[in-house]
Amino acid sequence: MSSSFTTTSSSPLSSYGWDTHWEAEFTPYAERGLLPGRVVRVDRGQCDVITPEGVIRADTAFVTPHDPLRVVCTGDWAAVDPAGGTPRYVRAYLPRRTAFVRSTSSKRSEGQILAANVDHAIVAVSLAAELDLGRIERFLALAWESGAQPLVVLTKADLVPDAAGVSHLVHDVETAAPGVPVLALSAATGEGVDALREAVAGGTSVLLGVSGTGKSTLANTLLGTDAMAVQEIRDVDGKGRHTTTTRNLFALPGGGVLIDTPGLRGVGLWDAGAGVGQVFSEIEELASSCRFHDCAHGAEPGCAVLAAVEAGTLPERRLDSYRKLLRENQYIVAKTDARVRAELRRDWKRKGAEGRAALRAKRGGPAR
Repeated sequence: MSSSFTTTSSSPLSSYGWDTHWEAEFTPYAERGLLPGRVVRVDRGQCDVITPEGVIRADTAFVTPHDPLRVVCTGDWAAVDPAGGTPRYVRAYLPRRTAFVRSTSSKRSEGQILAANVDHAIVAVSLAAELDLGRIERFLALAWESGAQPLVVLTKADLVPDAAGVSHLVHDVETAAPGVPVLALSAATGEGVDALREAVAGGTSVLLGVSGTGKSTLANTLLGTDAMAVQEIRDVDGKGRHTTTTRNLFALPGGGVLIDTPGLRGVGLWDAGAGVGQVFSEIEELASSCRFHDCAHGAEPGCAVLAAVEAGTLPERRLDSYRKLLRENQYIVAKTDARVRAELRRDWKRKGAEGRAALRAKRGGPAR
C-alpha cells in the first residue's frame, strides 16, 4: 500500500479515523488497486467518500443488497475505484466495528442502519420542551445495543430560568440513564460546550434526537462553522422542522469525527434486548433476587422488583417503561424468529387460560 494511506499524522484519512486496524482490513483491496475512503454521505444510489484524493462521488450499485442492514451507510470504510473510470464505484465496505440500528416505521420486519463504526452516541434532548424520559430510555437502549458509549446532552439550557432548575432536570435524566454521562449545554451561551468537545475529541460520534432539539446548531458549534442549516423552533409547541435531511460525516477541528442525522420521528427497537437490560440495569440486578428465575414482576410472590417499587426505591415509571420496551423488543424479534414466536404463543395461551380460570373462580364456577 502506498505510504500516503498509512496511519501517520500526514495521512489524509487519519483525521477521519483511519488506523492500523482499518489498514490491515483494507490490505486485500489495496492489492487490487482500490482506494480506501470513508463514506461521508449517501443519497439516491450514490455517496460521497473522503479518500486520499479528496472527496469523490461514487456509485453504490455494488453495495446495495436486498438486506437493508447490509447497505453501505455513513461512517462505513469503503474500497472505491481509482481515478480513470466513469462512474467510479464503491466495490465493498470493511466489516463494521459497531452499527446503530433501529426498526423501520413500516409494518415489514426490517431494520434500518443509521450510522456505522460509531464510538459515542450523543442523544440530544431539548430543555425547551417537557422531558420525555421514556423516549430517552428508548434512544439509550439502541445506543447500548450498537456497541457505542451513550452520552445525553440536554440542549438549550439557557431557556431554563435558574441553575437549580437545570440541576433538577439533569438529576431526572440521570435516574433514567444509569452509567451514562448527562451534560447540560447551551450553544447560545457556550455553557457545557467545552466539556462536549472534550468528550467527542476521540473516535466517531453520532448525533441523535428528534426534530427541534438543536442538533444542527450543536453540530455547527462543534465544527466552528455553519455547515448545517438551522431553522427556528415553532413558538406554539417548541418543536422544530427537519433541517438535516441526510446523514453527514465531518472531521472535527478539535479531533474526532461527527455524524449528524435527521430528526427521528420514530425510534423503534431492533433486537435490542441487551441494550434494554443495560438501560434498566438496576431492575435487572433486582430481578436476580426474585424467588422465581422467570419472574415477570407482575404479581409473583417473592418478587424483589415489586418490593422495590413498594418501598419507593424503584420508580414505578421505570418498571412500566422496562416492561413496555421488553414487550416491543420481543415482538420485533418474534417477527423474524420462529422459536420466539412459538414461545410467545405458548405464553399467550397460558395467560389466557389463567385469566379464564380466575374469572370462573370469581363467579363461583368449576375450575377446568
